[in-house]
Amino acid sequence: MSIGLVLLSVVSVLILFGVAQRVLDKMQLTDRAALLIAAAIFFGGLLPNIEIGRVSLNVGGALVPLGVCIYMLLKTDTAREFWRALAGSVITAALVFFLGRLLPDEPEKIWIDPNYVYGIAGGIVAYILGRSRRAAFICGVLGVLLADIAVGVMNWVKGIDQQLMLGGAGALDVVVLSGLIGVLLSELVGEVIERIARRDEQSRREQYESRSRRREKAK
Repeated sequence: MSIGLVLLSVVSVLILFGVAQRVLDKMQLTDRAALLIAAAIFFGGLLPNIEIGRVSLNVGGALVPLGVCIYMLLKTDTAREFWRALAGSVITAALVFFLGRLLPDEPEKIWIDPNYVYGIAGGIVAYILGRSRRAAFICGVLGVLLADIAVGVMNWVKGIDQQLMLGGAGALDVVVLSGLIGVLLSELVGEVIERIARRDEQSRREQYESRSRRREKAK
């Protein structure tokens, strides 16, 4: 079983035990919806690709994640978040695209699967650019899909008659890794920032109450 499918299985278990409830609330997803999405990606990734001309689409690795991204874009709270998610997706795609040009062509020359490198790098950039959990997921998933499209278009421009495969094989791992890492980083950093803010607020409140008590004693 690939790393992407393993991660989906782990996420499904966490959802069932309610561990991911906070993250899902931030992304405006219910437990049932999240489980259905995870199942659709998992089982869709095992289905044969849909062939449309020179484009090959995987249901779990491309169509389902793309549909989730479109849904989340429509659910963005502000126009700023909407455009930031789109701009972040393009920048994430550019990074993954150029990273693919830099890595060795021979897999044996690199100590880690290139797909994992793309997924991890895409997830980190998605977090930085997306900020929110929802936007980070969009940047990570959509960025990887756009990078694959860019590679296919470049091959066609060069006259290479190669089929564009979206979401198939290792690409599903990249999509899942990138999206989950972006969301996980957003959640971890967001939680740290919120705790610091709560601690500062409590400290200010305690200082205010202390000054109020001193004034009352001085009267």
